[in-house]
Amino acid sequence: QVFYLGPLVHSSVENPDGFNVESWLLCVRDAVWLRNQVVAPLTEELVFRGAMLPMLLPCSGSTAAVFTAPLFFGVAHLHHIIEQRRLAKDNMKVILLTAGIQFLYTTVFGAFTAFIFLRTGHLVGPVLCHSFCNSQGLPDIASALQHPQRSALLSFYLVGALLFLVLLFPLTDPYFYTSIPVCSLAPLPPSAC
Repeated sequence: QVFYLGPLVHSSVENPDGFNVESWLLCVRDAVWLRNQVVAPLTEELVFRGAMLPMLLPCSGSTAAVFTAPLFFGVAHLHHIIEQRRLAKDNMKVILLTAGIQFLYTTVFGAFTAFIFLRTGHLVGPVLCHSFCNSQGLPDIASALQHPQRSALLSFYLVGALLFLVLLFPLTDPYFYTSIPVCSLAPLPPSAC
């Protein structure tokens, strides 16, 4: 995910020791980490990209499906309102603002993973992207703006966003994945069997 180049560089500047096996082993034993990094990406991508998107395609076409299916994905994340209310961490105004931002972010992310699924015909890409994005969260540009090395960090944020845009179509070219999309609901021609 080149989009996260800025946040990854920012994280490495803040934590020069970086990744270590011991911390990863602790994560693997944590039920919340497993839910966020393994179970949620796998199940959500199976439901929203693997099942829902192919059902919408014949009715709406690929462009509309890429932008419609993520709305359901965004709504599915609104349960966090109940969770935050139960924990009583913030007042309702802050909870609703946070939920609105999360709805927007998950809807845009859902469109991105729907696009990847339709272009490649595989769920592996969306599942890996989902897991990675869950681990990273929203890029913290506000923190980068206050950092002593903000010019360098912001350059990495910008380069990451530009690389994302430039590489999106070439790296998802169906030619690299298969000539017959996996997500097609149409029956295969007899010659393909």
